[in-house]
Amino acid sequence: MDLVPALEEPLKKVLGPATAKVMAEHLGLHTVGDLLHHYPRRYEERGQLTHLADLPLDEHATVVAQVADARLLTFSSPKAPRGKGQRLEVTITDGSGQLKLVFFGNGVHKPHKELLPGTRALFAGKVSVFNRRLQLAHPAYELLRGDDVTETVDTWAGALIPLYPATAKLESWKIAKAVQTVLPSAQEATDPLPESLRAGRGLVPLPEALLKIHRPHTKADIEDARSRLKWDEAFVLQVALARRRHADAQLPAVARKPKKDGLLSAFDAKLPFTLTEGQLKVSKEIFDDLATEHPMHRLLQGEVGSGKTMVALRAMLAVVDAGGQAAMLAPTEVLAQQHHRSITEMMGELAEGGMLGGAKHSTKVVLLTGSMGAAGRRQALLDLVTAEAGIVIGTHALIEDKVQFHDLGLVVVDEQHRFGVEQRDALRGKGKQPPHLLVMTATPIPRTVAMTVFGDLETSVLDQLPAGRSPIASHVVPAADKPHFLSRAWERVREEVSNGHQAYVVCPRIGDEDDDPKKSKKKPSPEDDAEKRPPLAVLDIADQLAKGPLQGLKVEVLHGRMPPDDKDAVMRRFAAGETDVLVATTVIEVGVNVPNATAMVIMDADRFGVSQLHQLRGRVGRGSAAGLCLLVTEMAEASPARQRLTAVASTLDGFELSRIDLEQRREGDVLGQAQSGARTSLRMLAVIDDEEIIAEARDEATAVVASDPDLEHLPGLRTALQALLDEEREQYLEKG
Repeated sequence: MDLVPALEEPLKKVLGPATAKVMAEHLGLHTVGDLLHHYPRRYEERGQLTHLADLPLDEHATVVAQVADARLLTFSSPKAPRGKGQRLEVTITDGSGQLKLVFFGNGVHKPHKELLPGTRALFAGKVSVFNRRLQLAHPAYELLRGDDVTETVDTWAGALIPLYPATAKLESWKIAKAVQTVLPSAQEATDPLPESLRAGRGLVPLPEALLKIHRPHTKADIEDARSRLKWDEAFVLQVALARRRHADAQLPAVARKPKKDGLLSAFDAKLPFTLTEGQLKVSKEIFDDLATEHPMHRLLQGEVGSGKTMVALRAMLAVVDAGGQAAMLAPTEVLAQQHHRSITEMMGELAEGGMLGGAKHSTKVVLLTGSMGAAGRRQALLDLVTAEAGIVIGTHALIEDKVQFHDLGLVVVDEQHRFGVEQRDALRGKGKQPPHLLVMTATPIPRTVAMTVFGDLETSVLDQLPAGRSPIASHVVPAADKPHFLSRAWERVREEVSNGHQAYVVCPRIGDEDDDPKKSKKKPSPEDDAEKRPPLAVLDIADQLAKGPLQGLKVEVLHGRMPPDDKDAVMRRFAAGETDVLVATTVIEVGVNVPNATAMVIMDADRFGVSQLHQLRGRVGRGSAAGLCLLVTEMAEASPARQRLTAVASTLDGFELSRIDLEQRREGDVLGQAQSGARTSLRMLAVIDDEEIIAEARDEATAVVASDPDLEHLPGLRTALQALLDEEREQYLEKG
């Protein structure tokens, strides 16, 4: 008796080694179950296959026709070996019209042997026009031989033909044939959904859903199947996250309650402004979490400049009051230094613990980064072990084995999307008991993405800007269509500087790469495709500006390959107002705070993502003067890249932009690789469109896990979860 469950049967046993190898290597499909979950991307509707007479131009069409004529032509070609190229021209007919097929180069040999006059076949490809005649270049084809003609044509000309995500090595119809072979195994699929949930929501059983997604008779079949399969994905993923939350909630933690008249009260008393309602509300959520004996796991997302650092600092002070230490992790050294500087400035004498002139309630705030000198590093490590320092700010150098804390109570992670779950866990291991965790991000995340990617965290949102933040005007500057707009942009920068302000110019590249300097310096001609020239570079642009439109202004450069001390010195000069214009890469994207900088010009803005542009723009308008952001692009008005920029210019609402971003890109890009691999399982679920399903699945999952944490009564769900987590674990291993 066969002991391997039908869905775990390796494909190589069922389909033959060659097909199975391509499926494994190119599509990541290894078992019968994998193939059954490789869903069609769309369906061709054809009560009948297209007639040659009615072929639509520029569309992918499939026809049944007979070869009328085939000729092999030789022509001279400098690219071909021995200077001779070959072209096979085949004329096919279906009685209603004729169509020419063309095959080139090495692709001529097989069709030359097979497509003999009189042969009938299915042909599929994109219809184009050449010499005013319709043709298919390099179409895929399948010969129709003898008795199976009617059968093959029937499968192809069924009302809805599934079209699968395919590869050059495996056409959609070959995948369809393979699916046909394994489809009977769908009956063996164990259902991950609890029966009460499935029946309560009127969802079809899993075997039926798999049958309907691969072999639908009607559009209603496809809808039934999709609703069901979306629920599976949402529910299994949410159960995984709910179990992680449940496990975390079982961990012990030290409750940290702020002292009545401690460091936090002293800090609040010296604040020169009042906190916004939002900051107070979010602080309360955080303080409530800190007061419990289970570790807090909270995501704090806030608009650029909504005062997240202030909220995080107050949480860190509360923990220091309660006898613990707090660590803040930043993704880059520039940002760690920046946080250290702004936090010590905000705290004043409260950050001078153990020093003469330090306040009664005070602590030490130390910086720890990879590039620090040995002596400074030794002192910082000593301050942490002895609890002299209550707060440490650093890069992932904090995670290293050598770093030991006296009593780590709170970890604050800045810009989560650059920080994997594994790194969070490594830092968590530094406490005697798991520390509380606060994760911050300035990239607004749609609610559903927060539930999917950060589903193991509770979410707090800061959506009010503190008083004193100014509006930012954003405009697209079409440099190719209207060059005078670019000249006007540099004039605007000069005007801002003459009013006592400063400006940023951002470029996509540094410019000291090994490419041909002549290439990057050459001015693109209008015929040049803007896409093809290298992105504009900091060093080139800084040079051009200093010699040209911004002559006489103090222009400096900042980029990631500069030594850390140089970067810090440039930032200090800029912050002190000694530099007029800073030409930089995206190292300034996150957290750089210079209230006097009011203008930003982003060169080749189309090369940046929506949320990145929003982050960059958040560096201006941080003081009392209004901000200006100019998005320079050479892309044509009708291009998607230009529409993206117009969207960024039209709204300052990061949540709105994150939706636009997500609709324009595939989920995978947005969710980023920094998280666990769970999201790779989203084949059917669209994070934006399926908001309701995700929210409901989260509630259902939380209830299921609360009543049966080990899923003892739900074997089908346990199996599905196992498969999902195996995939996740593989992702971890791949990332090393």
